Amino acid sequence: MEDLLLVILFLFIVLCFSLLGVSHLFAKQERKNLPSGSMGWPLCGETLAFLRPHRSNSMGNFIQQHCSRYGKVFKSHLFGSPAIVSCDPALNLFILQNEEKLFQANYPKPMVDVLGRLSLLISSGELHKKLRNVVVSFITASKSAPLFLLLVEKMSVSMMDSWKERRKIAFYKEAKKFTLDLMVRNLLSIEPEEPLAFKILEDFETYMKGFVSLPIYIPGTAYAKAVKARERLSLTVMGIIREREQNISRDREGDFLDVIMAKQSLSYEETASVVLDLLLGGYETTAILIALIVYFLGHAPKVFERLKEEHQAIRKSKEGGKPLNWEDYQKMEFTYNVIHEAMRCGNVVKMVHRKAVKDVIFKDYFIPSGWKVLPIFTAAHLDPTLHENPSEFNPWRWTDHKEMSRKVMPFGGGLRFCPGAELAKVEISLFLHHLVLNYRWKIKDDDDFPVAYPYVGFPRGLVLDIEGTEELVGNKN
Repeated sequence: MEDLLLVILFLFIVLCFSLLGVSHLFAKQERKNLPSGSMGWPLCGETLAFLRPHRSNSMGNFIQQHCSRYGKVFKSHLFGSPAIVSCDPALNLFILQNEEKLFQANYPKPMVDVLGRLSLLISSGELHKKLRNVVVSFITASKSAPLFLLLVEKMSVSMMDSWKERRKIAFYKEAKKFTLDLMVRNLLSIEPEEPLAFKILEDFETYMKGFVSLPIYIPGTAYAKAVKARERLSLTVMGIIREREQNISRDREGDFLDVIMAKQSLSYEETASVVLDLLLGGYETTAILIALIVYFLGHAPKVFERLKEEHQAIRKSKEGGKPLNWEDYQKMEFTYNVIHEAMRCGNVVKMVHRKAVKDVIFKDYFIPSGWKVLPIFTAAHLDPTLHENPSEFNPWRWTDHKEMSRKVMPFGGGLRFCPGAELAKVEISLFLHHLVLNYRWKIKDDDDFPVAYPYVGFPRGLVLDIEGTEELVGNKN
């Protein structure tokens, strides 16, 4: 009995010293102006409240309430780590500009497990630089290439031609099919009708459903299915690589995979990861952005009419229905504004995950080494001190693009600025060209608005009542 009391006394003393050490650490940090905030519940902190779904064209209750109470920069406990949450545009820019110096990518383990350790989103240092250079070479070669522009236009017209006898479409599903078919064709030379294309689409759907699901690896859960789907997708790409190595002489045009294989600078795993990153970016995020644009245009008739005028003028300049070219794309100035405004209002990317690799002092804020740092882009996009009527979809505010670019970071910044931004804008612009010339639409359900889960989706799939306006135009060859 006496021994038991001694053990209990010893454990009590250890606990007291531990608590004193923690309190001393926090006291030291408080003296260094650690931002105020709440650490929430033990273990889970405030993660569940932070991830609560909300309209993507709003900051959500969590961010709004914490900013009102603690200011634009506050501390919390998120994703299993003490964290600094930044809704300050200046601090966000500072974080992005100091990638690999003061901060580094730090995504939660479940996301790493699904994306893979070689993903461009996860990797850092020399590996990130090598993989990014390969992606940039693909983007640079593709965006203005006549064959790519012709492919985008052909697939756009084909999809809209399939709507001619329909009065209702689930647009988000259609947008995802369009973007994945386009990327699979451009990256891997797989036609949309091939069984392999359906297999890739099915695996990607499973992949995305488990991307931000409850991270419990039990067979049958969305998370476990997503990890397995990612493995299958990687094996599919590596299988295509090996098949091409064994069959060098083939009667088809070269694609992006051929370009990578010719360089011989990446391993099988690295090549597969780059291809999957491009498929993910070109498929999911581009489809979301197209759907957001269609959603906002459905509620902004004046914007729709101005956009249509721009594309009518371009179409009138094309003799004999010639296909669009790079010069035509460069004339789509208002389209460019529409895309950026949809990014600002819809917030495809709400935030990024970073970690401080050393103690950082920015203005009066102290950010401790090892803490997670979350720059919240949504906050700057919807800040009334930066934008007049920030909730209004108003592409004319982008007329002064240089000024708006100082306030908004729709495609990120620094070393991790989205390498596919320009390619996505080309695809979307050519798609919109045919959409606004040939169709009008109404959103069927009032409650079918964009929701941040935190990834953006539509509760009912963005169902549209559509009406053709004239004979489909464009290149069908």
